[in-house]
Amino acid sequence: MWTLAEPWWHLIARAAIVYVFLLILLRLTGKRQVGQLAPFDLVMLLVISNTVQNAMNAGDNSVAAGLILATVVVAINYAVAYATYRSKRLEALIEGEPQVLIHDGRVNELALRRQRLTRHELMASLREAGCAAIDEVEAAILENNGHISVVPRTRAS
Repeated sequence: MWTLAEPWWHLIARAAIVYVFLLILLRLTGKRQVGQLAPFDLVMLLVISNTVQNAMNAGDNSVAAGLILATVVVAINYAVAYATYRSKRLEALIEGEPQVLIHDGRVNELALRRQRLTRHELMASLREAGCAAIDEVEAAILENNGHISVVPRTRAS
């Protein structure tokens, strides 16, 4: 139960490699994958977690290996969070930058395509913000966390 089948440093290296790989993979899939989980996105994340499990533990199912791996993943996550807090360049690389989807009532079709957002998803966000039509929107911005911020046009009195 407590005896490691692999050297402890193998487990640390494996966890670090898998963490960095998944961070890059999820970053490349776009903001909405993390910010707005659809059922198929959740299934994908669950399947990915299952597929990388053996890559991390190398078949070592001991309690000690699990504790080491959990500690390493949390430590790396903390280090990445701290590094992105300290470096705006690294923050932009890892978290991305907000994308303007609508400006002055005009949809940025290129930004929608790049972020793989449908008109339906955009319109749902506008309705949540109380806007029934695109021309009622001054700006809509896809934030780093996947949320769409909507700034309605101000109405003249």
